Amino acid sequence: MLVRMIYLLATRIFAWQVLLCRSSAAKNAEILILRHKVAVLRRQINAPKPTWPDRAVFAALARLLPGILRGHRIVSPRTLLAWHQRLVKEKWTQPASPGRPPITEELYNLIIRLGVQNPRWGARRIHGELRRLGHRISAASVRRILRQACLGPAPRRQSIRGEWAAFLKAQASGLLATDFFHVDTIGLQRLYALFVMEVRTRTVHILGVTAHPTAAWATQQARQLLWQLGDRADEFTHLIRDRDTKFTSAFDAVFASEDIAVTKIPRRSPNCNPHAERFVRSAREECTDRLLICDRGHAEKILHEYATHFNRHRPHQGREQLAPLDDPNVIPLPATRIERRQAVTGLINEYHRAS
Repeated sequence: MLVRMIYLLATRIFAWQVLLCRSSAAKNAEILILRHKVAVLRRQINAPKPTWPDRAVFAALARLLPGILRGHRIVSPRTLLAWHQRLVKEKWTQPASPGRPPITEELYNLIIRLGVQNPRWGARRIHGELRRLGHRISAASVRRILRQACLGPAPRRQSIRGEWAAFLKAQASGLLATDFFHVDTIGLQRLYALFVMEVRTRTVHILGVTAHPTAAWATQQARQLLWQLGDRADEFTHLIRDRDTKFTSAFDAVFASEDIAVTKIPRRSPNCNPHAERFVRSAREECTDRLLICDRGHAEKILHEYATHFNRHRPHQGREQLAPLDDPNVIPLPATRIERRQAVTGLINEYHRAS
């Protein structure tokens, strides 16, 4: 501010010294011309907008004019006083207080994450969880951030898919999932394969392959599965299946005899049985879509080989990139030599440490 004022005064003083060299007649003529220009501008401009240097010059030179002429300026005395008060205010203005510290992006994302993952938590519940984690933030700020992310007050509604995902995750330790999928042979015969997956470990059991699936055949395959599981059948509490007509009450009764409750997914909702659907996609992309199936025996042999690869070697994201039968407590050691083994008639490569 001080530098600008000194620069402005210096330029004006030099301009005034130039005016001293001019004659009085020239000055009077210029004054008359300027007055006429001002009169013309007053008829055209209703609200002039002078810059900061213009205001400073008007405020300084207005005191040198007679009282009669002060009323004919483009600004009123009240405006000059307001400009002067503004200059005084800017000189003595104190820096603004910093206020509350800004919310970091990490904390902002954490609040939204807690709101999305916990639809039954309100702003107060999330605020308490943040305090336990060592974050100092007000409940009002948490509520404002949730509102900006379109996360209304609890309980927030979830889609059917979200509810089923939460159910499957909570029941995964004792959950079985079953479904059919078809395979077409080289002679254009359609075969149907029935499988069951242990959701917690992602272990797959190929129960059988047939060209004419019936309710009696599916029920017999269910009995064979429980016989293979033996005492391990007590570990399971629920079976997820669709509403296929081949899954009859007799099929459900086989599992009910082992205290396994059968849960049917809604109609036309394959996302409610995601683990079984994901296995069908993997089996087709990695196995059945890459070779020609001759007959039922060939299909059953291929699917059993793929199930062995799926259970013993294929990593899964849901198990932290471990195969279903891998022990999570075993720490693999690096090996100097890695050997390759071809599985499923050479379609898939498996790599092992050399012994």
